[in-house]
Amino acid sequence: MPRLSLYDPFADVFPELFRGMMSPASQENGKALEIRIDVRETDADYTVSAELPGVAKDDIHVQIDGNRVAISAEVSKENETRDGERVLRRERYRGAVSRSFALASEIDEERASAAYENGILNLTLPKKAVAGARRLKVA
Repeated sequence: MPRLSLYDPFADVFPELFRGMMSPASQENGKALEIRIDVRETDADYTVSAELPGVAKDDIHVQIDGNRVAISAEVSKENETRDGERVLRRERYRGAVSRSFALASEIDEERASAAYENGILNLTLPKKAVAGARRLKVA
């Protein structure tokens, strides 16, 4: 039975050049960095908890546009192992991670608040008051 194979003309010329293009851009210790979130809703607001371990508070950015929420963070880490005066190993990592999502109701940006503690970003996102329907009297 004949065997089909995919021919890649650049595989021999550039074997390593394009290999990592489809993998996640932000990696640490072989695992892709992600922002994992929990969203809870009440009649008045949304509460979002996002896991951002090891990120400095100043490197976290939250943007609200209508009902869309975007969370982004810049990660920078350096590890150095010394044995006396000799540096045995030095590793650096720099990257960015982001996550955006849409909620069912628009958010009141003026009353929204954020707090970051122990690697958890907590957002309180109050819903905008919906204007009630108005009946017009026909004259």
